[in-house]
Amino acid sequence: MSAAAPTIAPVVARADRSGWSPAGEPVGVVRARDVDEVRATLAYASAHGIPVVTRGAASGLAGAASAGEGAIVLDVSGLDRILAIDAVDGIARVEPGVITADLDRAAARHGLLYAPDPGSVEISTIGGNIATNAGGLRGAKYGVTRDAVLALDVVLADGSLVHLGRDTVKGVVGLDLTALVVGSEGSLGVVVGATLRLLPRPRVTATAAAFFADVAAGAEAAVALGLAGLRPSVLELVDDRTLEAIDALRGSDLASRGGAFLLVQTDGFGAAEEIEAVRAVLALTATGVETTLDAAEGLALAAARRDALPAIEARGRVLIEDIAVPRSRLAEAIRRIHAIAARTGADVYVFAHAGDGNLHPIIRVRDESEAARAQADAAAEAVFALALELGGTVSGEHGVGGLKREWARRELGPDVVALQRAVRRLFDPQGILNPGTAL
Repeated sequence: MSAAAPTIAPVVARADRSGWSPAGEPVGVVRARDVDEVRATLAYASAHGIPVVTRGAASGLAGAASAGEGAIVLDVSGLDRILAIDAVDGIARVEPGVITADLDRAAARHGLLYAPDPGSVEISTIGGNIATNAGGLRGAKYGVTRDAVLALDVVLADGSLVHLGRDTVKGVVGLDLTALVVGSEGSLGVVVGATLRLLPRPRVTATAAAFFADVAAGAEAAVALGLAGLRPSVLELVDDRTLEAIDALRGSDLASRGGAFLLVQTDGFGAAEEIEAVRAVLALTATGVETTLDAAEGLALAAARRDALPAIEARGRVLIEDIAVPRSRLAEAIRRIHAIAARTGADVYVFAHAGDGNLHPIIRVRDESEAARAQADAAAEAVFALALELGGTVSGEHGVGGLKREWARRELGPDVVALQRAVRRLFDPQGILNPGTAL
């Protein structure tokens, strides 16, 4: 590729949704319109040793898309075409700037489902989801983004273009470099195309809404569903503080019905039978359980859960945390997070993807004072330490970015960190791709 200078525009905004930015100012932004412009930008950056930070919708929550001193911001949100949907093979070919919900809606017109659905599904892009290996509400049954990625087109640090993976679900030739790139937060290359797995769209979705005396009881009920051999497509848990915030945002009255809310959905031809089995398990400990086969009612309940983060953000500046623990430790984790809130005096809200043990403790910074920020930071540090103590991770789906590097090193240990850095150097010998991110 030519190393001619790309068109670099002034940077208007630096931070992603986390609000965090590294020190210094980037040199500018390249708004790529096609793959060739991505390649030309990286070839130029490589030739001149300039760092490159890839950016899409900037909906990330860990600071991975925030550029610092001397970097080029490479905006790939303009590469936003759905190139093909193949109903026979069950695949979609897309560019990285496609909004996740738009792909699912396009798949639905073919009777298909794009399963990964992060809470930011209406604003996040496929490229960003791939960068962080995003999860979502349907992760309890369908897994995370990596489970849906079959192949990737990736531009490497020197501007060369490689195709990783294949169009088939099965394939064991060579190392799985596709899976390696998923979740690498832009540190191994720039994704410019993806072949994604689509599934038959369930014709029936059943929903259960259960309320509990407290969130620990709700967590124990979620675990009980698994022990009963049930595998819901959605299994979401919300604590009392979050219910209060949702009520304030939506004008609803959920908090009056219990100290915790568990949303359960089953899908497919056996959905109605399975939701009755779910009801029987939940009724053992819930203060109330309702079920519905009505699609609109189910969407409304799911929308209330999706509003959890916006509702908390409406109350002021927040630290959005993202830990995961073994499901057997879910109730313990929530109890101890609430204890951390009591001990530190922090204002903490908790909701969780209870099906896979992924918790989101959201810590509201009470005011703009240094003392309030220190209080919130102390609570966050205690939450990270708790995750590792319980055999979990400091990031379940949001990524490490620039915010959790120290804790990522603690989780991985020096030998694994050294190994990962060596792999990163193979892809990017100069270290120009998203420096300061992930490790």
